Parts: sequence; structure tokens; C-alpha cells
Amino acid sequence: VTIPPQAEFVRAVGGDKVSVSVLVPPGANPHTYEPTPAQLKSISEADIYYIVGSGIEFELTWVKKLKGINHDMVVIDGSEGIELIDGDPHIWLSPKNAIIMVNNLCEGLIKIDPDNSKYYEANKDRYIVRLRNLDNEIMEKLSGINNRRFIVYHPSWAYFCHDYNLTQIPIEQEGKDPTAQTIEEVIKEARSFGIYVVFVSPQHSTRSAEVIADEIGGETVPINPLSENYIENIKNVADKLAEALKR
Repeated sequence: VTIPPQAEFVRAVGGDKVSVSVLVPPGANPHTYEPTPAQLKSISEADIYYIVGSGIEFELTWVKKLKGINHDMVVIDGSEGIELIDGDPHIWLSPKNAIIMVNNLCEGLIKIDPDNSKYYEANKDRYIVRLRNLDNEIMEKLSGINNRRFIVYHPSWAYFCHDYNLTQIPIEQEGKDPTAQTIEEVIKEARSFGIYVVFVSPQHSTRSAEVIADEIGGETVPINPLSENYIENIKNVADKLAEALKR
């Protein structure tokens, strides 16, 4: 798989019939990461590469090259059937999309290993119940909150915002550090909407976020779009958002 959240999907559906390697490790940035020689060796022995498929930069650069190393490796596209938002590859951050990604994974596993199809189907169904519960829980948690805007350094959350009627105000623009003018505009928006929390992630610098937080008398709060513990992490993000939006 490309990123840590997919590893939870694979373990949930594949159970003891699969072993998983994550190419972009925790804390690394999938926009810039390059695989190590050891990872290239593991790719040469892999049966399946389960890709995100939504235009993540690592995959745009590496999928063809990795397929060149291992011609027999089957590529399963997690994004099939998901309506993509232009310029945002972070499809997994919507639990509704995660359900589609898990279905795509299950179909791919069954094609390659039809003897265990009932096992994969049963595991998939159990995990999808948990994803539906997660979606309902977040919906409930964020209902009745008037302020639906939040500030975030890297704009990873468009799919999450789409599902739960939120608006992200990004500091970073098109993958570039913000200009002084952008920082000024974000500070102005924060003041006009009464925002006191600036969300940051472990993959990106927090410097400009801290400048903005100081200016608005607020704080930076970490949320991780790439945590391996997918369900637990998305719950945690929803808790932090609900707390920030209610301020």
C-alpha cells in the first residue's frame, strides 16, 4: 500500500491471509517521499499493490516504475467509483469514501484469491459496519454547531468537509509556503469568524501556523491525515474539530 491508513483497510479485510508493507512511512510526506532500496526489493516480491488512485504525488511518480520492477504485481485502485475533488487526493479522509475503498480492495483480493472469497467478504462487511458507525458518530458530533469554518496548514480535508458541511481555510497554497499577504488574510478571516485554533499535521512545518495562532491569541492543534489507526484517528480528529468549532 502507499500510505498508513490503507494498511488498516488491508488488515481488516485480508486478516491472516495477507501481509502488508506501507511505502510512505508514518511522518513522511507522500508528496515528496522516495522509496528505499529495501522497499523496492519488497515491491519485487509483492502480489498486489493497493493504490489510493486519486492523484497522490508518490503514486503519479512511482506506480509505473514499480510495475516495471514487478510485471506480475496486480494493481488495485482504491479510488474507483469515488467522485474526485480537483487538486485534493486525500479521498480516505471521508469515511463514506473509505467504504468504497474497502469494497474495491475486497473485490481485488477475491479476483486474485477466489478460494478465500467468503472470508474476505465477511471481514469486509464487519469493517464497513464500523465505518458506517463512524460516519454517523461524526455527523452527530458536528451537528448543531454554527461556526463551520476551521483553519488548517495543509488543505487535506476537502472530502471530510464535503461530508460534514464544513469549510477549511488553508494556510498553504498549492503546495507552497504562504506569503505574508496570505498569512495576513488568514488572520483577518480568523478574527471575523471568531476562530482560535489552527490545525497542523506532522508532515508539514508548523512555523506559519504558530505565527497566526499567536496573532489571534489562539493555539495550534495537531491532526494527522495519515495515521495508520484509521477509525480511531478520524474519531480523534472529529473530537478536536468539534471542540474547536464550539469555542
